Amino acid sequence: MTYNEIIECLYDLQDSEKVIFKEKKFGVISNNSLGIYHKDLKIIAKEIGQNNELAIQLFDSGIYEGRLLCSKMFKPKDVTEQLMEKWVKTFENWEICDSFSMGLFSKSKFALTKILEWTKRKPEFEKRAGFATLASYCMADKKSENELFEQFFPIIKREANDERLYVKKAVNWALRNIGKRNIDLNRMAIDVANEILKFESNAAKWIANDALKELQRDDVRISNYPRKK
Repeated sequence: MTYNEIIECLYDLQDSEKVIFKEKKFGVISNNSLGIYHKDLKIIAKEIGQNNELAIQLFDSGIYEGRLLCSKMFKPKDVTEQLMEKWVKTFENWEICDSFSMGLFSKSKFALTKILEWTKRKPEFEKRAGFATLASYCMADKKSENELFEQFFPIIKREANDERLYVKKAVNWALRNIGKRNIDLNRMAIDVANEILKFESNAAKWIANDALKELQRDDVRISNYPRKK
């Protein structure tokens, strides 16, 4: 499909009622949205395949769903820091933030660099991108040992008092995913959650309680990723 054909396809799927539904049901507030569900965009992206040039054109189209398609079509190994910085600054909701963070950023060679940088950012969705990338990286990296992930516990504690909804949810997500890599990190994550539970903020208490609820379940699914040599 050419760029013009993709744009035409997107407009054919346009549904203004879905724009309203996504905002009310999922809190997805987006500019210039056509109202196309994520599952339908995944079908389009699979049909087109990875194509960096088309992906960039779609991002620059100004159409919200075009930007979502970009996150599914750009090859992670080819992403640059410049593109990551350009894109992260445009994120306006959790959907597009997570689409890029999970599908693209966490698989790039700059994932760790950006996790460390973005988790210190002030803007809500730039900070969320740092933690969403971390949460996804926990599952994407199947070779690194515990030491790599232990370095993120102080960052999680540092940001646990952020009361903004989409930041605290991402902090919680990252803590839970670290705790599901293996049994050692599970115990460490539980200890960290108990430390956070002592913080005074409502955000910290929610993050800790929700993490403990999952990580201490009898049926929690813990992977067997590398621990120590």
